[in-house]
Amino acid sequence: MYVRIVNCLPRSLIYKHTQPQRDSMETESSDKSNKMAFVIGYTGETGKSLIQELNRRKLFKKIVLIGRREVQMDKDLGPEFEQKVVDFDRLTEHKDTFQDLDIGFCCLGTTKGKAGKAGFIKVDHDYVVNSAEVAKSVGCKHFLLVSSYGAKKDSFFLYPKTKGEVEDELKAINFDNLSIFRPGLLLCDREESRPGESCFRCCWKPMPQCIVKASAISTDNLAIGMVYKATHPSKKTFKLKPIEDVRVDFNSKKVKHGFCIRIYRRDR
Repeated sequence: MYVRIVNCLPRSLIYKHTQPQRDSMETESSDKSNKMAFVIGYTGETGKSLIQELNRRKLFKKIVLIGRREVQMDKDLGPEFEQKVVDFDRLTEHKDTFQDLDIGFCCLGTTKGKAGKAGFIKVDHDYVVNSAEVAKSVGCKHFLLVSSYGAKKDSFFLYPKTKGEVEDELKAINFDNLSIFRPGLLLCDREESRPGESCFRCCWKPMPQCIVKASAISTDNLAIGMVYKATHPSKKTFKLKPIEDVRVDFNSKKVKHGFCIRIYRRDR
């Protein structure tokens, strides 16, 4: 299994890898036309950005949007998108929903303030891990997760502790490819109010742009990174150990700073 931990904060620049130009990206798209994917957590801000990026790139034959309820979608979405409703508390009864979907994007998440401690753990841990297990059992080869910067299973704090536990459990599922994205402060216009994030942004307004850019990322940029990694899977197997930090500069006006990618190697 090939595991990528993507810390979306720049660190030491080891080397630069530039995203292919648009014409070569379109050529690549034709090679991916038979791939099918699913997205869970598509009603959140990151999920919305991801759907727009997937719609723009047209890389997949079919994209299933899996959620607890059906929602009104953008009229500009292509015919490859379809919504399916599942009961996340009884996911084993919905294996057919995940059947033969090669790639899974997970943007699922809530907050302790919104759902309470038990609700937060259920959504951010149980629903994520259970979805991954069901998807793997019916053919998912590459799972991409939005986690959190600072995720650590031994943390004293609930949020990073839960995220760290999820990461470890996903590694144990042994997907062919697993990509974990750890964004810092997510920049977006949320429909729901999150006082903590609003306060944090206000405090950072007077900060130099170099500091802000080094510690925050927009949901649009994160979505671009996720789609890019989904279309560039590794075919190698390795031992589990950190080997290098990579600064990725995407050739796009939307991306204003790179990603720091920590690559782990694991034997099968």
